[in-house]
Amino acid sequence: MPIRRLPPETVNRIAAGEVVERPASAVKELVENALDAGALRVEVQADGGGLARILVADDGQGLAADQLLLAVERHATSKLVPDAAGDYDLLRIATLGFRGEALPSIGSVARLSIASRARGQVEAHAVLVEGGAVGAVGPAAFPGPHGARVEVRDLFYATPARLKFMKSERAEAAAIGEEIKRQAMAHETVAFALDLDGRRTLRLPAESPGPDGRLARLAAIMGREFADNALALDQERDGVRLSGFAGLPTYNRGNAGHQYLFVNGRPVRDRLLQGALRGAYADFLARDRHPLAALYIELDPELVDVNVHPAKAEVRFRDPAIIRGLIIGGLRHALAGAGHRAATTAATAALGGFRPADLPPRPRAEGFSAWRMGGWEAAAVLPGLAETSARVDDDPLTDLYPRRPGLGEPPPPALAFDPLDFPLGAARAQVHGTYIVAQTRDGLVVVDQHAAHERLVYERMKAEMAQGGVARQALLLPEVVDLDPAEAERVIARAGELAALGLVVEAFGPGAVLVRETPALLGETDAAGLVRDIADDLAENGQALALQERLEEVCSTMACHGSVRAGRRLTAPEMNALLREMEATPHSGQCNHGRPTYVELKLADLERLFGRR
Repeated sequence: MPIRRLPPETVNRIAAGEVVERPASAVKELVENALDAGALRVEVQADGGGLARILVADDGQGLAADQLLLAVERHATSKLVPDAAGDYDLLRIATLGFRGEALPSIGSVARLSIASRARGQVEAHAVLVEGGAVGAVGPAAFPGPHGARVEVRDLFYATPARLKFMKSERAEAAAIGEEIKRQAMAHETVAFALDLDGRRTLRLPAESPGPDGRLARLAAIMGREFADNALALDQERDGVRLSGFAGLPTYNRGNAGHQYLFVNGRPVRDRLLQGALRGAYADFLARDRHPLAALYIELDPELVDVNVHPAKAEVRFRDPAIIRGLIIGGLRHALAGAGHRAATTAATAALGGFRPADLPPRPRAEGFSAWRMGGWEAAAVLPGLAETSARVDDDPLTDLYPRRPGLGEPPPPALAFDPLDFPLGAARAQVHGTYIVAQTRDGLVVVDQHAAHERLVYERMKAEMAQGGVARQALLLPEVVDLDPAEAERVIARAGELAALGLVVEAFGPGAVLVRETPALLGETDAAGLVRDIADDLAENGQALALQERLEEVCSTMACHGSVRAGRRLTAPEMNALLREMEATPHSGQCNHGRPTYVELKLADLERLFGRR
């Protein structure tokens, strides 16, 4: 079969299949062009899921008349500048676009019009491209002092077979909305607006540069609850800076759809992020729960290759281990700094559980509460009990300083610190043998005693394991595990790291690993299955999460059995001791599965609940 030279129109349509997969891809390319042009405001309109019409308008530098024809030529771009020798450096790309493929690719499969006025110019000009046919440049009306308006109509009309692979208009519109949100999260100083089928669905004003402005933009997109439950990150290592925000472990989701990574201002999708997040949160979340995060990486352009994906949706780092270590280390540092803090959504859910009970009127003497929470009713308060409890039970130190006969009411001991000023306050009561009710200076706290103590025991066991190392048990007969040669090589390369976790392996010929010792905590374990799981983790995430998670699962189970059980009555000093230990222990705000160990209700919330506000 002879080799044929393809005509330019066919070449452009093939390129369009790589660059413009769907309407959201076209929106992405056009928005990136606007941002590279220095736009401070970007407006996007899409009709019919973007297949009927797309408009991207910006207030950037704009294009002069003699630049419009070059803009729709293949591989013509203003974003690469040659050096003194006339060479173009593809290793130091500082712009979002650089290939010069987007506009000609879109124009080859749609009806594309570009109207623009360059900064400092009086007249505006436009050019039209239909199915790859380029028209003449002519004068045009333009509403702003400078910028560009790029309109795409009838996307894929020139390649109707592609239309069969499009999803519904609603799905395509949702993809466009998601793309605009990602771009807006990456560029908080730029204002964005999105109209879908004539309806304004997104309006984001420009925010101030810096972490406060970035958090405000993230709150507008990911929700105010994310801002209330986010931890700030700002770490730097070996010339790579990590900043952004990550959610508390108790603020999680059932999928990884709220995890975002930006590299030098470019939204990217990378398995590295998911693996690093999983590693950092593995100690706090069940495997089916996922944290929320928006992480921003800034590094020298020479250390990252952005030219590895046709749509520039993926990047390749020169040293991915540095990036992975920085993400995990930065997240763990932020989580450790959170102390016993738990998500505010638990308190919101608790307040939502309060509702007036539909009970018939009862005599006041019966003393039943007229309020219910989550289906259970408050205990009866008989006449005289309130006065007695106010005298005796309000002070959690009463048992430590009993009254002496004949001496009357003793003065309370002088306290160096009022218990109400502790973060978790002073214990006032125990409810149903399970929940501790504590009073703070400006509200109350309800603690799940079993979940809280389980976390405390777990953290203590982890600290002891880290200090003394993981005990090993030698196998009577070392086990040979057959793997793919590449998998075996990855496992052996991490032999030192695995030995620190109690798993001793060594090479056993090509494509095989010999297991000599396993962690004693695991007891009788499937060594072959464990090694294969580790090989899968190393291939997918670059780290041996399977072994770490199994050890932590055993520690968690042991902590559960060694903790204070629900139903056990605690004395006031025991309850206060538990509260104080929670305040001093990192991560005590969530149990080992990411659920909150306590709920805090502010006095203002209670006043609103009872109509006082």
